[in-house]
Amino acid sequence: MSAHANNATSRFAAAAAVRAMVFLAFWLMVSGWGLADLPVGLAAVAAATWTSLRFLPPTESTPRAAPLAALAMSFFRQSLISGTDVARRALSAHMRLRPGFVSCPLLLPPSAERSAFCALSSLMPGTLPTGTDESGALLVHCLDVEQPVAANLAAEERLFIRAFGRD
Repeated sequence: MSAHANNATSRFAAAAAVRAMVFLAFWLMVSGWGLADLPVGLAAVAAATWTSLRFLPPTESTPRAAPLAALAMSFFRQSLISGTDVARRALSAHMRLRPGFVSCPLLLPPSAERSAFCALSSLMPGTLPTGTDESGALLVHCLDVEQPVAANLAAEERLFIRAFGRD
């Protein structure tokens, strides 16, 4: 077996082990720690692991701890800021809304990573990725087109790229 094939096999096995542990932890959180439930839980973990590997195979990229922590902190900070802004606007007697679409060019090419980034950015209050324009830039619907939506999204994308080893 070549070194490349051996590396791919070990990466696949590591991904399977990590996913199985995550699914088992989720199962234990949901169902509790009853021994009687463990056989069903192990079967569910095996099925979930197989399905996730089948539909989302492991990639060459590996998450980096420090940049991933920076991405999580930035996401948390932006969520608080955006959530507070949305709440302030919703509770204001005079909602200052300037809704519309903002075109945000992305560095990530169309791929699973780009889809994951779009899914992550869709969790941000006040914005929603809706597709791409004719140039391939991400179209984001936002509550206020005068906010720095494109700049914030570009900063988050750079953190995402660093966190998942694509820089």
